Amino acid sequence: MAAVSEARRVLVYGGKGALGSKCVDFFKSKNWWVASIDIAENASASANVVVKLSDSFTEQSDQVSVGVEQILDGQKVDAILCVAGGWAGGSAKAKSFYKSCDQMWKQSVWTSAISSHLASKHLKEGGLLTLAGAKAGLSETPGMVAYGMAKAAVHQLCQSLGSEKSGLPVNSSAVAILPVTLDTPANRASMPDADFTSWTPLDFIAETFFNWTTGKSRPKSGSLVQVITENGKTELVPAHL
Repeated sequence: MAAVSEARRVLVYGGKGALGSKCVDFFKSKNWWVASIDIAENASASANVVVKLSDSFTEQSDQVSVGVEQILDGQKVDAILCVAGGWAGGSAKAKSFYKSCDQMWKQSVWTSAISSHLASKHLKEGGLLTLAGAKAGLSETPGMVAYGMAKAAVHQLCQSLGSEKSGLPVNSSAVAILPVTLDTPANRASMPDADFTSWTPLDFIAETFFNWTTGKSRPKSGSLVQVITENGKTELVPAHL
């Protein structure tokens, strides 16, 4: 494993997923030290914290926190990119409603909360924390209630982190991206007849994170940034609540 002090550093929460793997590879290509936090190891990462699945939030958060402390060994990171998440459909009447709520809370809210606390401890002054929201979470989502509820919670968390006394380091920023549909292999497999020109390429997200981390066009802390792709062109549009 490369020494932590050799390069600039970033943690990718969800670093084994499609977007997370793209972020790991992108930052590695810039000669950064990149650690992945996920339920499976990413062999391309400089270091890994493998998350043990648990029904206890405090148990899982403590395990991840200890793992991160061990791999960082007192070093600070330039960015924490939380790209963990998932999707579940269904109304409040669905048989799977409770299960969907549990799944969405674990995949989106737990990971975002843990990332926020990690940022308060391990992010450099002026560093960046990104969270994974969703454009759908800005309004009602009757056909995917659990998903919309969890994403709305992530949005609120990001806004809180952008305020004074949030616990984040001085001059650091918390920004949530709000995409519609990401162009992942899993999404293509499940929706083969969709209009892919309206899906956001993973490379665009990874490069955007890199630019924000290095100070280029970084939104102000607490911002919710919609990621809108139309006819193969992607734009970042602030969400005005």
